[in-house]
Amino acid sequence: MIPMTTTRVFASPGRYVQGPGVVGQLGSHVRGIGVKPLIITDDVVWDLTSVQIRASFEEAGLPVRHEIFGGRVTAEEIARLSAIARERGADVVIGLGGGSAVDIAKAVGDEAGTRWVCVPTTASTDAPTSGVTVLYSDSGAMVGARFFSRSPDLVLVDSQLIAGAPVSFFIAGVGDALATWLEARLSSESGAVTPAGGLATQAALALAELSWEVLHKHALPAIEAVRRHEVTDDVEAVIEANTLLSGLGFESGGLAAAHAIHDGVTTIPQTHGLQHGQKVNIGSIAQLILEGRPPTEIDDFIVFTATVGLPTSLTEIGLSVDHVEAVRQIATVAVNAPAPFIHALPGEVTVERVYDALLAVEVASARARASANLPDAVAYVAPPTPRQP
Repeated sequence: MIPMTTTRVFASPGRYVQGPGVVGQLGSHVRGIGVKPLIITDDVVWDLTSVQIRASFEEAGLPVRHEIFGGRVTAEEIARLSAIARERGADVVIGLGGGSAVDIAKAVGDEAGTRWVCVPTTASTDAPTSGVTVLYSDSGAMVGARFFSRSPDLVLVDSQLIAGAPVSFFIAGVGDALATWLEARLSSESGAVTPAGGLATQAALALAELSWEVLHKHALPAIEAVRRHEVTDDVEAVIEANTLLSGLGFESGGLAAAHAIHDGVTTIPQTHGLQHGQKVNIGSIAQLILEGRPPTEIDDFIVFTATVGLPTSLTEIGLSVDHVEAVRQIATVAVNAPAPFIHALPGEVTVERVYDALLAVEVASARARASANLPDAVAYVAPPTPRQP
């Protein structure tokens, strides 16, 4: 059932800063938030950024203290890092890295009672601006989410770092952001409660739709520029759409079936090598089918996202219509998730209905690809599980 409310809520970070080289300004921005920062990051990102960050912190008179993050946002990792933050007397926690580093910093800041800052080094998700952290099991399946009463104090996005990252991250971010308008539109139509805790605001809906428009205009040339590790106006536009516009749009505009189906996909082991936005794109196509949108609209979305480089079929996430148990599991998790976002769909939402829509994704993808003379879908093969030492 959809919770009912008449209250409208808009959530946003205290400040958003984007541009090439701005990671070198981090110290001056953090200085107004706290004086005992703790940076949560990984070895690779720290090696890339530590020289600039140390210089900016020294100039701002801040100590440089960092802790290496284990890579997965689990309850255990949040507890470990929160204990370290309290032990060191941190008054601001900084998440530096991909979506997981950013997400865990929010949870650590909340548990440790500090303020928090997000410094994403990829534009792969819209997590940085939100007051939401998604939790996973050690195996990579989503197990829940935490919704905080406040947003990050600062989101600082270095477009040069993002353009220097693998283009696959950038493409995945487009998949996550394209879902924002589809879900916000449906959430608003149904009167569903958003992750911010109220009805969708007109501002959030406008930002969600703007994100969609920006991506359709700029995504393809931006992706080509990122392949060359160049920062162009197209790249800056897509970074903003993936991060700020989509982040504000989803949190205060609403989620729906696309992300609920993503959550189900995360429980299937062979999909664990895929990125968040790749899984979300399957959910977006399924949502359009569940809504009963015109075939031309569904085909247009499939052709555009296939051209971008996102998966548009079960085949491309390592499944097929013959994987009956796996596809049914995805549907079951999506329908029975604790957060009722999928129930923004019109009519009764059942496991059978979502299962049928997932099977229909394969048919719709083949139809759209054929009509646009696109190559057939290539089966995704999950990378081998790393050996334990």
